[in-house]
Amino acid sequence: MESSRVFADRALEDNVAVVTGGGTNLGKAAAYELARCGASVVIVGRRGDVLEEAVGEIGGSCSSIAGDIRTQQGAEEIVRAVLERHGRVDFLLNNAGGQYFVPAEGIATKGWRAVQRLNVDGTIAMCRAAHDVAMLPAGGGTIVNVTVSPHHGMPAMAHTGAARAAVEALTKELATDWAPDQVAVTAIALGRFATESLRKYPAELWRRAAASVPLQRLGTLEEYGWLVALLASPLGRVFSGSIVTFDGALDNWSGPWPHPDLTRDGEVPTEERPPVA
Repeated sequence: MESSRVFADRALEDNVAVVTGGGTNLGKAAAYELARCGASVVIVGRRGDVLEEAVGEIGGSCSSIAGDIRTQQGAEEIVRAVLERHGRVDFLLNNAGGQYFVPAEGIATKGWRAVQRLNVDGTIAMCRAAHDVAMLPAGGGTIVNVTVSPHHGMPAMAHTGAARAAVEALTKELATDWAPDQVAVTAIALGRFATESLRKYPAELWRRAAASVPLQRLGTLEEYGWLVALLASPLGRVFSGSIVTFDGALDNWSGPWPHPDLTRDGEVPTEERPPVA
């Protein structure tokens, strides 16, 4: 396995990491980086064939468990299976999530519940299972939840905006409640990334998505993996209770950047200042 471009090869040696939604896209990228850093990684999802393919790509000490995170029983079965295999769970990345494009007035009750069940119920269930079954008996651990940015509203995404806001509130609450148990809980608010899912949409859509980011590009899967590995490290524990907004300043802006009213010949003007004496 190739080395990480940021971390030492054995930075997470002897750590066991669980990644939900680890068979594709961002989850797979995170699992790959954790494995590069020496962790034993277990990727979780509902489709066994997808997981097996991802394990083959990642290699190293990566393995998989097919299960359903949306119920407490399913989550606990996953955590117990990891304990049987590795004896511990040091790190949980609640990466699994989903949504679909629909105007707020068009959201059906069934669709709303499906998004809430995966994003909120699944996250709560895995947090509780990891804490109660693995981390509390072991004396500590780290949990990272995944939400989305921007926080000022996303057209056609009201259902997932509500779900992710709930997860951010949950993250802060659990960070306080579980601090005496030495369990750190943090969230990553992801902006717009160059995932396989985004590339399935018309090119004009993802080009506009990139143009809306002040950094003027989409995030990369590798960059996501780097942040996850950092939060899995001992340094990551000090972020407990935080929402790490990871979006190239998207949360600070709405619309194309730079705004046409701010530009001259396509460039943002610089204020002229008198020379310093």
